[in-house]
Amino acid sequence: MVSLPIFDRNGKQVDTYEFDEKELAGNISKQLLHDAVVMYQTNQRQGTAKTKTRGEVAGSTKKMYKQKGTGNARAGHKRSGVRRGGGHIHAKRPMDWTYRLPRKALQAATRMALRAKFESQQVILVEDFSMDAPKTKEMAGVLTALNVCGTTTLFAISGYDLNLYKSGRNIPGLQVLPVSDLNALEILKPRKVVMTRAALDAFRGKVAAAKSTANTPEEIAE
Repeated sequence: MVSLPIFDRNGKQVDTYEFDEKELAGNISKQLLHDAVVMYQTNQRQGTAKTKTRGEVAGSTKKMYKQKGTGNARAGHKRSGVRRGGGHIHAKRPMDWTYRLPRKALQAATRMALRAKFESQQVILVEDFSMDAPKTKEMAGVLTALNVCGTTTLFAISGYDLNLYKSGRNIPGLQVLPVSDLNALEILKPRKVVMTRAALDAFRGKVAAAKSTANTPEEIAE
């Protein structure tokens, strides 16, 4: 059981939050976290790289000179891959790099990632707040008060909030995401994680719901 301070937007402690980190995950599997992060990063590849073969580059297919009698090495047409301006011998082709790990494995990786952040003391809890309109300056002031300004930060909120998103999208290193969009990569990538109280409650609610529908004792222990 840990007791975490809860700060307001001015950086002052206003309350505490007590919960057991083991609720999130029974253990932390570095291998599973690695596999999940590699999958998310691989799925971000566009797969649009392409180069031309000898059949696609411009140029004549006429034999450059006769086979024998010139004293030169035998040669075909100038689009050959061994000549400057010719096609690639092993040309790159567009391809789809995406693949998917099992859903329950990715859910477990997300929980493990957040627990790892808590154990590393890289999570800051704040009181719930909202903005009437997008205000980047106000969001920057909140980050400064929490001492995370200039640090890569994930700001996790309970649900979609367009004003909070627009307030933080122009701040370098800051990403505002609802709990429903969190995954292992988004949690592990930044140095700090700022969560609202409602966001942590929502995340714990998702964990409890997942455990209630688990089929085996091993799944419950994850």
